[in-house]
Amino acid sequence: MSDLPRRSLIAAGGLVLAAPRTALAAPGKPRVVIKTPRGSIIVELEPRKAPLTTANFLRYVDARSYDGGTFFRAARTPGVPKDGTIVGAPDAKVRPFPPIAHESTTGTGLKHLNGTISLGRFAPGTATSNFFICVGDQPYLDANPKAAGDNLGYAAFGQVVQGMPIVEKILSLPTNGETKFKDQRGQWLKPPVPILTMRRA
Repeated sequence: MSDLPRRSLIAAGGLVLAAPRTALAAPGKPRVVIKTPRGSIIVELEPRKAPLTTANFLRYVDARSYDGGTFFRAARTPGVPKDGTIVGAPDAKVRPFPPIAHESTTGTGLKHLNGTISLGRFAPGTATSNFFICVGDQPYLDANPKAAGDNLGYAAFGQVVQGMPIVEKILSLPTNGETKFKDQRGQWLKPPVPILTMRRA
């Protein structure tokens, strides 16, 4: 992952705005409510475009693996502090399911735009439960077949449809937490933001 300097270790970052409360889910697109002490975030998933990644995420949701987890990292874009990614994960005690095959954005047609939810990973095919949400467009997270090295990007699989102000607030919180990853110093939230529950809407 050395040739993905800003993206590295995210597993361990059309414009979509917050939808009104009355908005209905698109047919065949499940929604998940991420409840935090700062408010709820609702994401709408793309099972037709990213079936493996969506099914994997819902498996953790249905097992209640994210309950008691945290948003532990806020990686702000250098020079654009209101843009970046927030990273969430189950509690460290939760045993992950086996990793899944990587669904590249070149195959799904999805992009890392404002509000996109995507799955973290190290090498392709290692993704399990860590996920991140984009604030602002993050095209460097998309696959780039012309780039050298690991050019497969991350697996986008849905969008925030309600609660982007909560995502933006989490991104702005203090990030002086300790981390063993040198390239993530200044990105770990202190304190992290608890994930109270995650349920299908």
